[in-house]
Amino acid sequence: MQIVETTNEGLKRGYSVKIAAKDIAAKIDGEVAKIAPQMNMPGFRPGKVPANLVKKMHGPALHQEALNTTVREAIDKVIADNKLRPAMQPQIALGEDYTEGKDAEVIVSIEVLPTIPAPSIDGIKLEKLVVPVSDAEVDEQLAKLAGQAKSFTDAKKGKKAEVGDQLIIDFLGKLDGVEFDGGKAEDAALEIGSGRFIPGFEEQLVGAKAGDEKTITVTFPADYQAANLAGKDATFDITVKSVKVPGEAKIDDDFAKNLGLTDLAQLTGLLRGQLEQETAGLTRTQMKRALLDHLAAGHDFDVPPSMVEAEFDQIWAQLQQEAQNEEDPAAALKEIEDEKDEYQAIAVRRVRLGLLLSEIGQANGVEVSQQEMNMLLNQAAQQYRAEDRQRFADFIGQDPLAAAQLRAPLYEDKVVDFLFDKAEVTTREVTREELQAAIEADEAAPAPAAKPAKKAPAKKAAAKADDKAEDKADAKPAKEAPKDKAPKKEAAPKDEKAEKKAPAKKAAAKK
Repeated sequence: MQIVETTNEGLKRGYSVKIAAKDIAAKIDGEVAKIAPQMNMPGFRPGKVPANLVKKMHGPALHQEALNTTVREAIDKVIADNKLRPAMQPQIALGEDYTEGKDAEVIVSIEVLPTIPAPSIDGIKLEKLVVPVSDAEVDEQLAKLAGQAKSFTDAKKGKKAEVGDQLIIDFLGKLDGVEFDGGKAEDAALEIGSGRFIPGFEEQLVGAKAGDEKTITVTFPADYQAANLAGKDATFDITVKSVKVPGEAKIDDDFAKNLGLTDLAQLTGLLRGQLEQETAGLTRTQMKRALLDHLAAGHDFDVPPSMVEAEFDQIWAQLQQEAQNEEDPAAALKEIEDEKDEYQAIAVRRVRLGLLLSEIGQANGVEVSQQEMNMLLNQAAQQYRAEDRQRFADFIGQDPLAAAQLRAPLYEDKVVDFLFDKAEVTTREVTREELQAAIEADEAAPAPAAKPAKKAPAKKAAAKADDKAEDKADAKPAKEAPKDKAPKKEAAPKDEKAEKKAPAKKAAAKK
């Protein structure tokens, strides 16, 4: 095997690898020796089929397998001999003039990870903005919970229904006088003002009394899920069977017990804990952004273009998806197109931060344990049918890149927590509004090491898939290479700076 370096520019490497025909032939002979003892052929005893017949029967498949194995071994040797740390899967091309029985030339193109000076983790100073949970906030949540748990009792005879009252009705829907599927119900409970029925339905029942029979006309929304009803006018024959009025739920121990708890104190404690957890999440977001800004400001190095392209493609795909959900998709698409360079800069920042976090994690022994990986695997498998979960687990076990993608969010969180522990943190109490304002101000600021924004962002951008684990592994070596393989690049960090903009309107509301 002869290896010649053909390219060495920046982070790009190229090699020409010549594989002797005899090496490929030796691989084929090895495969024949493996399968011949297992073959049965008329006229021969089991396992005694001659090698030449095995080659004749399975020649193309054996040659292809031998060639693939030889190429994989060649790539491993290129990586090991040159102590490369691949950023992405190497690109491989077989010489066009290759035919079986001849020497093979393999052209290998590899982008490598940059050499990053050991990031300094000393002297990091962070401010932690905390929001104490007040008794008034807990009381407000109790009141909301009680409002959701309200019950209804029969109203006095002859009472006219008002907003907030509940009606028990039978109804029959018709299109052009013909009953349609799904338009009929008996003893249906309808709370006037709840907005559970299509627009115009509830409003026309204000003033109804028990025993009333009436016909109303409504128009189904243009985007109604049933295509045969979307945008159509329909009539509903309605019989009001009873009118009920809401009763107020008393907030006491019995109320808590109805929710499956022991007493009101336990319910209050749970609500307080939920509020504290919510504000703690905002606090962490604010601290993490400050930490990533600190890292980005102190490091500037070239990053592999392929990793940036992969990161940008994911950001761009999400932005385009968000734009399609806007009131004016064309305007939203134009807006993000005008700011394409800014999103490209965000992708560069995210990749650079991901490499930094990976370097810090490896240098300081941060790892995701097998037990934690099993937990992640079990959680991710729940989105599949029971019969498909083992196949999913097998896939993750066999694909290093897929495993890295699954591991990435937890790994990033562990590195961030490690840096939080090392940092000098000062704490300041603020209101929820002040904490939110600090986060929004950070969103509006241009990202360090990126092209400054032309304007403050309209909304948070959809540069990630969803807050459940959007963090993505941007790169991992193609194979488990020798010792000098690429480090376990876990992910581009969940950098909220990448969410600094959004197409047109409403992006913040869409997850």
